[in-house]
Amino acid sequence: MSAAPVRSPTLRPHRMKKEESFLGKLGGTLARKKKAKEVSDLQEEGKNAINAPMNPSTVDIHPEDTLLEENEERTMIDPNSKEDPKFKELIKVLIDWINDVLVEERIIVKQLEEDLYDGQVLQKLLEKLADRKLNVAEVTQSEIGQKQKLQTVLEAVHDLLRPHGWTIKWNVDSIHGKNLISILHLLVALAMHFRAPIRLPEHVSVQVVVVRKREGLLQTTHVSEELTTTTECSDVNFFSPKPERDAFDTLFDHAPDKLSVVKKSLITFVNKHLNKLNLEVTELETQFADGVYLVLLMGLLEDYFVPLHNFYLTPESFDQKVHNVSFAFELMQDGGLKKPKARPEDVVNLDLKSTLRVLYNLFTKYKNVE
Repeated sequence: MSAAPVRSPTLRPHRMKKEESFLGKLGGTLARKKKAKEVSDLQEEGKNAINAPMNPSTVDIHPEDTLLEENEERTMIDPNSKEDPKFKELIKVLIDWINDVLVEERIIVKQLEEDLYDGQVLQKLLEKLADRKLNVAEVTQSEIGQKQKLQTVLEAVHDLLRPHGWTIKWNVDSIHGKNLISILHLLVALAMHFRAPIRLPEHVSVQVVVVRKREGLLQTTHVSEELTTTTECSDVNFFSPKPERDAFDTLFDHAPDKLSVVKKSLITFVNKHLNKLNLEVTELETQFADGVYLVLLMGLLEDYFVPLHNFYLTPESFDQKVHNVSFAFELMQDGGLKKPKARPEDVVNLDLKSTLRVLYNLFTKYKNVE
C-alpha cells in the first residue's frame, strides 16, 4: 500500500503570505486614497469657506417652480435678501401706510403677497388715494373674476402713472401670482406718486433668482433688482433729507398742550376773511386739504378775484387737490411770501403740521388786514 503523498508544508504558508501581502497593499492603497480624498475635501472646504461670500447663494427651488413650460421663467427673491434690514423696513413701512390709508375700511394688511394678489385691497387703496370709485365687483372668488378686477385696477393705476413717466414693472399675472417684487414696485410707485407721508428706506436692492427652462433643463441666474433709489422721477425729491426743525416741530414734540391755542388763533384768523364769502372753517387739517379755501383765502387777503377756471372749485381727485394747493402756493409767492416749506401733497394728505405752517405764514403777514 503506497503511502499518501505528502503535501509541501511550504505551499500554504507561502500562498497565505502572498494573499496577506496583496490585501496589505490593497489596504494601504485604499488608506492612501482615503487620506488623499480627506485632504482634497478639506482643501475644497477651505476654498469654499473663503469664496462663499463672493458666490451667489444657492436657492431651494420649490416643486411648483419646476413646473415650467419650455422657455418659461419664474423669479424669486434670494433668501438672504429677505433678511436684509432695509428690505424688511421697506415692507413694514408700506404695510403700515396701507393700513393707515384703509383704517376706515377696517382692512388690515399683514402680508403683502397674500393680501394684495386678488385686487380687493388694491382697489380700496387706489379709490382712497385717488378719491374715485372704480367700476368693479366688490367680492370675487374665482380666479377669472380676480384677474378681471386686477386688470381694471391696474389700468386705472397706469392711467395715473404713465403721463408722469413711470416705468411699469408689474402686470396682472405677476400680481395675481403673488410676485413680491412686482407688488413692491407697484406700491412704491403709488406711494411716490401720491406723496405718501412716509419715508421709504433709500437704495433698497434685492438679489432675484431667475429660473428659466431651456431644452427641458432648469437654468438659474442671479440679478440685482432696485426697489428704491434716492431721487424721484418728478421735480420733487421724495427722499431728500428732512427739512430743518422749526417752531411747529417743537410745538408738536414738547408743547402739545399749546397746540389747541395755536389752532384756535388760526381758525379765528381765516374765518375773519372767509366769512365774507359765507364760509366757515372748524377743522384746519380737513377743510384746507382740497386747496379751495386756500385759493379763496389768498384772493380775499390780496383783494382780488380768482378766476374759477384757474382751479377746481369741486376737486374730485388727488391730482386736482394737489393742483389747487400748488396754485395757492403760487399766489402766496406772488404776494411776496417765500415758497412754503410744506409740500402740496402733505396738505392734501391731511398732515396737520404742514397745514399749520402754511396758515401761520399767512397769519404773520396778513394778521392786520381787515
